[in-house]
Amino acid sequence: MNGAGAPMNLLESERDDAVRIGDPEAAASVFTSVRPRLLAIAHRLLKDAGEAEDVVQETWLRWGRADHAAVVSPPAFLAKTTVRLAINASLAPRRRRETPASAWLPATLDLGLGPESAVERHAEIDDALRLLAERLTPAERAVYLLRQAFAYPYERISVVLGLREDHARQLSRRAGGHLATGRRRPVDAAAHRRLVQSFLAAAQTGDLASLEDLLAADLAR
Repeated sequence: MNGAGAPMNLLESERDDAVRIGDPEAAASVFTSVRPRLLAIAHRLLKDAGEAEDVVQETWLRWGRADHAAVVSPPAFLAKTTVRLAINASLAPRRRRETPASAWLPATLDLGLGPESAVERHAEIDDALRLLAERLTPAERAVYLLRQAFAYPYERISVVLGLREDHARQLSRRAGGHLATGRRRPVDAAAHRRLVQSFLAAAQTGDLASLEDLLAADLAR
C-alpha cells in the first residue's frame, strides 16, 4: 500500500521482498531491526561488549557487499554471518591467550531457550563444528571436542579413541594451533550433519556414548 495512509514500517515479509529486489533502505531497515539480536549473539560468544560491537559492524559491512537477491532470509543470513565472525574473532591469537577458544562449544545447552534463541544456538554450534572440521584432522577434532567441550581427562580420551595418552595430549596441542590458522579442508555434508546431531544430543542429555562411538569411528576410517 502506497500513499499517505501507508504504515511507517513494512511487514517483515514485505521488507524481505524489498531487500531481494535491491532496495537499499529496506536492507538497512532489516539490519537495524535485527542489530540488537546480532549484538546479543556476538556478546554471548565473545564475552566482550567492545569486540561484539566490532563484529556487528563487520557484519554490517558484509551485508552492504552481499548479493541481496540471493539471500532467502536476511535475518538468518545476518545471524549466521555474525556467528562466523565472532567465532573467528575468538580464535585470534591474542584472544586464545586470554580466553579458551572452546567458549563457543558448550558442554550443556539451555533447554529453556525460546524457539528463536534455540535456532540461533543450533546455528552457532553448527558453524563451530564446521570450523573444526575445516581446520582439524579427525583425530585432532575428536580429542579437542572431548577435552574442551566435555572436559574429558586425557586418560579417558585415550581409552575412547584408542590412542596413547601422550599422543592425545600432542593432538590437543596441535588442534589449538591449527584452529588459529585460516586453512580450509573440504567438509562432507552428511558426516557434518551426523556430528552436529550427535553433539547436540550429547550436550542435551549428558549421554556421550553415541558421540564417543562416532568420533572413534571417524579415526578408524
